[in-house]
Amino acid sequence: MEVDDKLMDKLASLSKLEFKDADRKSMKADIQRMLSFFEELNKIDTDGLEPLIHVNPEKNVFRADAITEELTQAQALKNGPNHDSFYFKVPKVVENKD
Repeated sequence: MEVDDKLMDKLASLSKLEFKDADRKSMKADIQRMLSFFEELNKIDTDGLEPLIHVNPEKNVFRADAITEELTQAQALKNGPNHDSFYFKVPKVVENKD
């Protein structure tokens, strides 16, 4: 695949970037080198190879979803630095601009 000015314009538009002439030439050369590398990968014979889904052969072990000891509301509120009888109190973070 050849990297031309039309492709560079499209990539710049999609990525919302602007390239100066010197940067554009450098970026164009870098993209061409990357594409050449991927073309080399396409030459590798992969017949008979299974697709690799996970690099690590380990499997995730899930625990049973069982009910365990729960905190009461009073116990949970005791852990908060500022609370009333039912809720945690936190500083206001959203202000009305109107």
